[in-house]
Amino acid sequence: MPIPPEAPRRGVAAAATPGNGLHLLQGALLVIAVLYFASDLLIPLVLSVLLAFVLAPVSRGMRRLGVPRAGAVLCTVLLALVVLTGAGVAVARQASSLADNLPGYQAAITAKLSGLQASGGLIDRVSATLNGVGQSLRRELRPRADGPPGDLPVARRGAAVEQTPAAAEPGAATERAPLPVVVHEPEPTTLQTLQRVAEPLLHPLATGGIVVILVIFILLYREDLRDRMIRLVGANDLHRTMAAMDDAAYRLSRFFLAQVGMNTAFGVFIAAMLWLIGIPNPLLWGFVAGLMRFVPFIGSYIAAAFPVLLSIAVDPGWTSFVLVVALFAVSEISMGQVFEPWIFGHSTGLSPIAVIAAATFWTWLWGPVGLLLAVPLTVCLVVLGRHVDRLEFLEVMLGDQPALAPEETFYQRALAGDLDALAEQSERFLKEGTAEAYLDTVALPALRLAQADAIRQTLAPDRIERLRESVLTLLEDLADDVAEAEGKGDGDAAGEAATVPAGWRVPGSVLCLGGRGPFDGLLATMLAQALTWRGIGAQQALASGGALPAEAPRMACLCLLEGGSSGAAARYLLRRTRRRLPGAAPFCLVWQGENMGENRVAAALRTEGGTAPLPLATGLVEAVEMVLEAATAEAGRQQPAEVPSTGPALEPHLPLQDGAAATA
Repeated sequence: MPIPPEAPRRGVAAAATPGNGLHLLQGALLVIAVLYFASDLLIPLVLSVLLAFVLAPVSRGMRRLGVPRAGAVLCTVLLALVVLTGAGVAVARQASSLADNLPGYQAAITAKLSGLQASGGLIDRVSATLNGVGQSLRRELRPRADGPPGDLPVARRGAAVEQTPAAAEPGAATERAPLPVVVHEPEPTTLQTLQRVAEPLLHPLATGGIVVILVIFILLYREDLRDRMIRLVGANDLHRTMAAMDDAAYRLSRFFLAQVGMNTAFGVFIAAMLWLIGIPNPLLWGFVAGLMRFVPFIGSYIAAAFPVLLSIAVDPGWTSFVLVVALFAVSEISMGQVFEPWIFGHSTGLSPIAVIAAATFWTWLWGPVGLLLAVPLTVCLVVLGRHVDRLEFLEVMLGDQPALAPEETFYQRALAGDLDALAEQSERFLKEGTAEAYLDTVALPALRLAQADAIRQTLAPDRIERLRESVLTLLEDLADDVAEAEGKGDGDAAGEAATVPAGWRVPGSVLCLGGRGPFDGLLATMLAQALTWRGIGAQQALASGGALPAEAPRMACLCLLEGGSSGAAARYLLRRTRRRLPGAAPFCLVWQGENMGENRVAAALRTEGGTAPLPLATGLVEAVEMVLEAATAEAGRQQPAEVPSTGPALEPHLPLQDGAAATA
């Protein structure tokens, strides 16, 4: 079939990358090496940038109250230092108290667990049962020797004698025992002792001081840094660069501040509930719980381990143990499924697999600090990929947005014959929309992609047939869903069907004719199905030939999918339809999608209207509304007599003739 001039080439566009595969690999290895070997420099810088994102809304709020810029920044940083210092002092005191009482807790836990292992206890009974089963299995599986019973011990005795020949010789010389060698290190000098003591303390203090200074300068010169970044990134496209940076700064600031607030509230709640239960050092465990909320997936389990052990030590029974386990389980589920989506939604924008991969990668690079910073750093990468074209692959790999558009997903599933996935997609759409809208906005754009591939002869015939079968099966499932919804009274189609005149409910009152494109017949089938859901007696046939219904239809619709026919072929099919069905009011459905303008086929068909303009729809829903308006207008002009339906239940389509719809 020749390719019509208006058939565009469409497909799934590949995500942008900074170069070919080799360049991408080289760049990734270089970045990983820099991150690994420059960790001492980069960790304070990253911490300061993230803290600046958290404190920026507080600083802006103070400036709105009339505080000068320098005063607002200093007050914000000072407030953060006071909060962190107070929390650190409280946690240190709690940790010191825990260290003093730790031997007693250890003895209590050991005593309680020993009670479970005592003779007649639960663990003892389970262990005895398992040992008995193991001994029975060993007796059943033990190999039997073919020789006499004494052969194996004799061989073992002989082997033992051969292994120690020196012991059998009476004149063997006795070896002298080696002399022990002891290495004594010199006593450390005073300077070395001070260095060993001060080095573990000075490194965190130096890092903290650098972070504080960087945070102050980032908040003070935030606009200047932004302007310099704009100059480096894209001064020629100032509007787009500003939009990207504002979006990134706003989203990250809101997300980080919301995350810090939510995790702080979670830690305070856990501390209060542990205090009510009677667990020692509740402030310490509340701080650990809030901090571990920054660690994805495993953080809450780590935070719950210590209070659970203490609940065993402080309570002679098991009530505290059950309460602590229930507290962490309910709190974690509530935070992850209720409060976080309610407060700031799924604003991380990360897929679950990306979170796991990010936690593994950053922990390998930077250790525990990397584990805490994994999610914020990956969020920054996703935002960067969203706004930088050459880094779009980051958003595709790490983001939580669907990798394919709904129509592309439909096309892929239909080609693969994955009917379950198609049913799941339609069910999700029908929760908020109608079946006609689903066909118009998802299924038909997918058929447009398929028709473009079929015209270019990139689709094998068996794949085309599989796609048709998948779509027809989906239409049958949708018909069942619509009928079920009408039975429950959930849909509006039942009420509209009751207002349709009886003459329009007769099978074949509206004839949907498929054009010559590879999938024009499926478009006609979808229109007939949609009209049937509204109570119109519609059937499907082929415009190029084939059987027609016995009763003359009231309307005939020529259905053409964009790119499947030329303007001349569309005009010929319309004239043929008028000759074959002289009593039917013709109209056309030229599906081309939204916001695409009028194509050549639609313009060519409008010239065939004669004295009156030809009714022409560009969408499935629009075509259904045109038929309903025509039926309502006729009912208003005259009151037709009741026409009993003598045929079977309405059939939405007729079987397609083999190969008829795919010929040019």
